[in-house]
Amino acid sequence: MHELAIAEGILKLVVPAAENAGAKRILEIRMKIGALSGVFPEAVRDCLALVARGTIAEGVELAVEEIPLKISCRDCGRENEVPRNAKECPDCGSRNFKLTSGIEYFVDSLKVE
Repeated sequence: MHELAIAEGILKLVVPAAENAGAKRILEIRMKIGALSGVFPEAVRDCLALVARGTIAEGVELAVEEIPLKISCRDCGRENEVPRNAKECPDCGSRNFKLTSGIEYFVDSLKVE
């Protein structure tokens, strides 16, 4: 369950940032998670609830926006949003493409008091 390590990493990032900004409490963490990142938002949410106990993030809400999967075709040069099971460029049918979006995940912003 790598979501526990992700939740711990999130706290190591956001708690000091919020404290340095003078926040008393972190109310919400907004994340963007790629469709093919392998990160499961519900598992991160559950792990975050555990690791946030006793910190200014205790009780924090996790808001997640999914980043769509995008490819860039090396043959026709077009970039397209594609479904998870894409095997070719939807414009030219080429299988010569690279992923440009959808495997990343990151904290986008915080809501604090």
